[in-house]
Order: sequence, then C-alpha cells, then structure tokens
Amino acid sequence: MTAIRTPCDEGVVRGAAPPAAGRAAERWVLLASILGSSMAFVDAGVVNVALPALQRSLGAGVGDVQWVIAAYSLFLAALLLLGGALGDRLGRKRVFAAGVALFAAASAACGLAPGIRWLIAARAVQGVGAALLVPGSLALIGAGFAPERRGPAIGRWSAWSAATSGIAPVLGGWLIEAASWRWIFWINLPLAALTLAIALARVPESRDPAARGALDWPGAALVTAGLGALVYGLIASDRAAGTAPTLVPIGVGVALLAGFVAAERAASNPLVPLSLFRARTFSGANLLTLFLYAAMGGALFFLPFMLIQVHGYGAAEAGGAMVPMIALMFLVSPWAGGVAGRHGARRPLVAGPLVAAAGYALLAALAGGRGSYWTTFFPGIATLGLGMAISVAPLTTTVMGAVPAARAGLASGVNNAVARTAGLLAVAVFGLAGADRFGAALDRRLAADAGRVSPAARAVLAGQRDRLAGIEIPPSLPEGERVALRGVVDGAFGETFRLVMLLAAGLAVGAGATAATMIAPRPPRGSGLPRAG
Repeated sequence: MTAIRTPCDEGVVRGAAPPAAGRAAERWVLLASILGSSMAFVDAGVVNVALPALQRSLGAGVGDVQWVIAAYSLFLAALLLLGGALGDRLGRKRVFAAGVALFAAASAACGLAPGIRWLIAARAVQGVGAALLVPGSLALIGAGFAPERRGPAIGRWSAWSAATSGIAPVLGGWLIEAASWRWIFWINLPLAALTLAIALARVPESRDPAARGALDWPGAALVTAGLGALVYGLIASDRAAGTAPTLVPIGVGVALLAGFVAAERAASNPLVPLSLFRARTFSGANLLTLFLYAAMGGALFFLPFMLIQVHGYGAAEAGGAMVPMIALMFLVSPWAGGVAGRHGARRPLVAGPLVAAAGYALLAALAGGRGSYWTTFFPGIATLGLGMAISVAPLTTTVMGAVPAARAGLASGVNNAVARTAGLLAVAVFGLAGADRFGAALDRRLAADAGRVSPAARAVLAGQRDRLAGIEIPPSLPEGERVALRGVVDGAFGETFRLVMLLAAGLAVGAGATAATMIAPRPPRGSGLPRAG
C-alpha cells in the first residue's frame, strides 16, 4: 500500500572507502542518493494503490496482480546483496547509475504495457534495477562523506525518505484519478534523468579495496530460481490447489532453496554467510523480521481493494488513508530508538509487534462495517503505525548489534533481504488463503440469496471469481439483481479481508513472541552499539 522502509534500509552501507572530495562533492552525493532512492520509495508507495485500477484496465485476476507485486519483489529481494557487492567491486557510482538507468527503462515499459504479462515482465526488470539502486544509494553516502558528517547525512536521507513515503501514495492516487495508472511509472523518468545527470557529472567514484574473491553468482541464481518457483506454485494454487502444476514448482522451489543453503555453506565468498546466524539474537531478529514484514506485506496487498472496490474510495483517498501510519512512524521512531539505546531492544520489540497485532485486529473488526474513515479504517491504521514505529528502530539496533561491528553492514543487508522476501512470500500465501475464503463465502452467500439471483447472474460471477472484489456486475441485469449481487460480492470480500487481517495479527504476535524468547536484552559487548548501564 505504501512505501515502508525495511528495518535496515539505513544500514546497507557496506565497507566505505575514504571520502574522495570535500563538502561541495558531499552535497551532490547526498542529492543523487536522495533522488535515486526516492524513485524506489515512490514506486513502492503507489503501485499497491494502482492495483484495482490496472486490474480493471487490463482485465486481470487476483493472481495476475499478485505477480505485479511479486515479480518486482522477487528480484529485489534475491539480488539485493549481490547488487551491493557489485558496487564494492566495480564502482559504487557505476553500479548505482546502471541501476537508475535500468529502473527508468523498465518504468517506461511498465507505463506502455499493453497487457498484464508485459507489465509483469517489466516489473521484474524494475526489480533488478532496484537491486542495484537501493544498496548503491546509501553506499554512495558511506563512501563520499567524512566519518564525522556521515551520520547527519544519513539522517537527512532518512528524513527525505520519510517525506517521500508520505507523499507517494497521495501523489500516485491523484495521478491515477487525473490521468491513468500508467503515469505512476512514467513519473520515474524525470527523476531518473536528473539523478543520472548529477551522478555522472558530480559524484566521485569509489570502490572497496578489501572486496576480493569471486562473486557468488551460483548462490544468486539458486535463491532467485528457488523463490520464483515457490511463489509461482503458491500463486497458481489460487486456481488449482493440490495439482501437479502447483505441487511440482513448490517442490522444485523448496529443493532449490535447500541447494542455496548448501551452496552458501560451501562457498568461499558466500552471498549470505551462514555463520552470521550462529548468533541467537541475529537469528531471532531475522525471524522477527520475517513474521512482522510478512504480516505487513500480506495485509497491505489487500487493503487498497477493500478501500477502493468495497468502500468506494478514490485512488487518492486510498493513498491518503495511510498517512496516519507514515506520520506516526516518522514521529515515534526516534523515541523508540532512544528507548532501545537506553534500556535494550527486547521490550520494544515485544511491545511493538503486539501493538501492530492489535491494529490488524481492529481492521478485521471495524473495516467491514459501513461508516466514515474515522470509525472504520483509522483506528486500525493508526494503531498499526504506532506498533511499527515502536518496532523498526529497535530492530535496526538489534540487527546491527548482534554481530561484530566490522560485519554490521553485511548483517543489515541480509536483514533487508529477509524483510523483502517476507513481503514476497506473504503476497503469495495470503492471496491463496484469501482466494479460498472468497470462493467459499461467495458460494454460501449466493445460496442464501438464491431468490434474488438468477442462473445467468450466477454464471457471470462464476466466470469472474478470480477477480475477488473486482467482479464487474453487468449493467444489463435488473437493478434489484445488481444490488443483490454487489452485496454478495462485497460481503464475501469482507469475510476475506477479516481472515487476512487476522492472519496478519497472528504473524505479528509471533514476531513479539520471537523477541521475548530470542532477543538479548542488551547489545552484546564488542558490537559497537550503546549498552544501557
């Protein structure tokens, strides 16, 4: 639904070379980094809002729109660490600029998409570009700023990222209503042109002289293919659960991911050093991240459909509905980070996910009713925002402090990839659960309303049930039957939405339980992070 930065977006700065220039160059480095990362944040903030519009425009089913999200997330999650490593070796400016150019070209292709398959393919290419761009934006700051000015620079980058996250859904919704969903992709083109001009002309090149050894291309190929096969099987299960076309790719995906783990154990320069997970707190923080960001990814995939297709919100209104969450994260996160620094991260990492779970539960209980935004969606969205605000900064502190300071950048990159993988898998799994609940609820409600629904109308619904709340009622039907059918569809999706929110609440509770049992109360000595007392 909106661009929520993953827990360690500020921590993906890898080994930084000495600054190559003075304060004048630093200003250009910061500007290029902010503009480049803004493309990714704007894109993440508006695509979910656009899903109902492109579903209607392209005649897509729920499985198709799942792939619009999943294709991008798959390549970003799988190749994120490889993108950072490429920058260290080949030049951070060079790889960052390549990522910006590729992201822009793919954005143009998304905007020109004549059909859903084209759009999915272009989104996959966008994900590859983002995997080069996202780690590169902060790596430029890490390499281009003197150590005493690096922290404030990252703070300014974070502030602009938060502002972008808040503006993007509203801007995207306005573009969808005023022009077309295609403009949410084309808006990246002027940003990319300005970013490239600054980066190529003003940003100094840097590399990590300590980065040696072959890149882990086999590991990257295995994790990409494994996640892709697994997600393909899960999404296909929306229509043919338990059949060979779904079970075979799921089995292949699991086997490939097992092969990835084996390859990382044997590799001399692995993409994901498994030794990091020997630290119980690091393993716990990543498991917590998996639960917490899976809950958010699955819930925020379904939320715009509920807002737009059931409650009749415009795209801009749907984007604006998430502003309270963004505002709370912006205002409360610094306080939560201070609490973690003074008293340890365990307590906020227990409390934050539980508050987020309460937010999902409120959405399940209230969002299906008829009423104003303030009585249906606002209580749950605000509570969810408070829970995430309590969680994100302490989670960053925990991940960075769970390993030796020299490996903090790598650890944060791994955690970033875990967060994005969680969202990828959640869209597939929640979609499967939601499609199953919707079908059962639709059949039950049609049976209960049999007197007002003709066989012809039932046939219309049967042919569109994979579109969930996006089912279109033919205007040729009598008005009374159209009203009855709309009520059946909206009611069935309301049941689906409640199930999804309760699943998200359960995952958030699991995140809190993970923190209670696996997160150390204080950063370990030698981590380079503050300890209370």
